[in-house]
Amino acid sequence: MADMRATKSQEEQWMVQNQVFRIYDLVYRLPPHAQSVNFELRRENHIEYLTKSLKQLGPSFSVLDANRPWLCYWIMHSIALLGDCVDDELENDTIDFLQRCQDPNGGYGGGPGQMPHLATTYAAINTLITVGGHRSLSSINRKKLYAFLLRMKDSSGGFRMHDGGEVDVRACYTAISVASVLNILDERLIQNVGDYIVSCQTYEGGIAGEPGSEAHGGYTFCGLAAMVLINEVNRLDLPGLINWLVFRQGVECGFQGRTNKLVDGCYSFWQGGVAAIVQRLHLMVNEQLGLPNTFKYDCKTESDDDSSNSDGESYSEGASSPLNDICEPIQEGQSNASPPTESNNIGYNFIKGPIGMRPIFNSMALQQYILLCSQEEAGFRDKPGKRRDHYHTCYVLSGLSVCHYSNTKEADSPPLPGHVMGPYSNLLEPVHPLYNIVLDRYHDAYKFFARS
Repeated sequence: MADMRATKSQEEQWMVQNQVFRIYDLVYRLPPHAQSVNFELRRENHIEYLTKSLKQLGPSFSVLDANRPWLCYWIMHSIALLGDCVDDELENDTIDFLQRCQDPNGGYGGGPGQMPHLATTYAAINTLITVGGHRSLSSINRKKLYAFLLRMKDSSGGFRMHDGGEVDVRACYTAISVASVLNILDERLIQNVGDYIVSCQTYEGGIAGEPGSEAHGGYTFCGLAAMVLINEVNRLDLPGLINWLVFRQGVECGFQGRTNKLVDGCYSFWQGGVAAIVQRLHLMVNEQLGLPNTFKYDCKTESDDDSSNSDGESYSEGASSPLNDICEPIQEGQSNASPPTESNNIGYNFIKGPIGMRPIFNSMALQQYILLCSQEEAGFRDKPGKRRDHYHTCYVLSGLSVCHYSNTKEADSPPLPGHVMGPYSNLLEPVHPLYNIVLDRYHDAYKFFARS
């Protein structure tokens, strides 16, 4: 019999599982009062870590010189999620710095004098919206930025990340997201973007970075969000996408980014954000599954028994579909918001409509992974054994926010009892899942750019 040896991937998977399960075992062996301390969000510690980082970073961060707008976004967005803000001096310093990153011909570079790049443009715009206020929002030269986006438009329908750069789904999303939130999205920018993204959906159901590549959580978020924003999401195989997504939450309770890869805290948002978007697409999913659209799907708590609703009545059997285990059909009480007719209103109308489907991931399990395995004394990490960083702090907190509001019927409604792991003081600010901007900052920007 051939010698059966574990692969490197299997060995790494077992090692991570052992680390995670050891943490869970240690915590759940503690008395209840001692357990509760481990589930507290160390809010003040995180804010202190982030605020200090915004003021000054050590020499080791020189390798991220071309990513400085990203550092601004990761830090400022994390602080906003935690319900805090920086002082006026730091806000003004951030605005001044990003103005120096703005290219005279449009777009934002990774630092002053660097070439404009779609990724750092997205980071800069999201940061300025997060800072908020007239000075911050009016610092954006939308006319020049629109010209930059047009220059990045590729004949394939997609976008290039920078002059002569790669074409991929990330570029499509960052371009479309920026144009949408700034109220400059039009048919010239949208043209054939959907064709390119559809060509990137793989046989697995997720979306790859480019045609022929492997389905990936980050690109799936980018592709799905962009397709919503251009009003062409119906062209994707949504049941296939959902099927791929739900299998990305592993035994460790966190999400992996690709099939057979390790759990990573950042996918709490990249995959959790996809789930949050899908919850608002239930009518479209039903249509692709051949289910009637005369029903809407009401939220049901994860603690409810799967065979009955809150009144003890049996669920309707309905047609056989992958959604039957997570959705409870009831007669339509009110219709969803009408499909928007203008491209720049899609993001606004999307978040205004009611959430129509139960979460398609285990929110409480993901919160457990985040609080016990990703949270450090200050900041968040990928997984046990890794070090904290600003990127993971940003996207882990974004994913935690998605968890908190996954069972609400409106985007900014308070979470239902029992859906915030740990004390209720752990609750974060809600985000707009298409842009990953704190919801009240998004609304302020929407009003500002709608009238300007």
